[in-house]
Amino acid sequence: MAELIEENSVFVEYFGNYPLIRVLDFLILSRDMDYSLTEIAKNSGVGWTAFSELWPKLVGKDIVLLTRKVGNAQLYKLNTKNLWVKELIKLDNIITKLETEKMLNPEIIVG
Repeated sequence: MAELIEENSVFVEYFGNYPLIRVLDFLILSRDMDYSLTEIAKNSGVGWTAFSELWPKLVGKDIVLLTRKVGNAQLYKLNTKNLWVKELIKLDNIITKLETEKMLNPEIIVG
């Protein structure tokens, strides 16, 4: 069986491969959808223990919002109205653009 090799996003490359960064990265990339806590942890590649420690902080700082309940599951998404989140998305867009330009034009030194 072939092992899935997952490449880190530019966001994770810049800020480090830490549980909080991976969760934020997933939420930024998937900001138009809502997910259960289990789905967020799984899709972020974060273990449940680490996830359950950092999640209350994201909720407490209004970085994520409860969108709806489906059965026993509570679904959340990134709070794109939060100023900090807006700036984080802008930063993600900037670093993604810089890295894309580097890949497309390796002879040009960006930054």
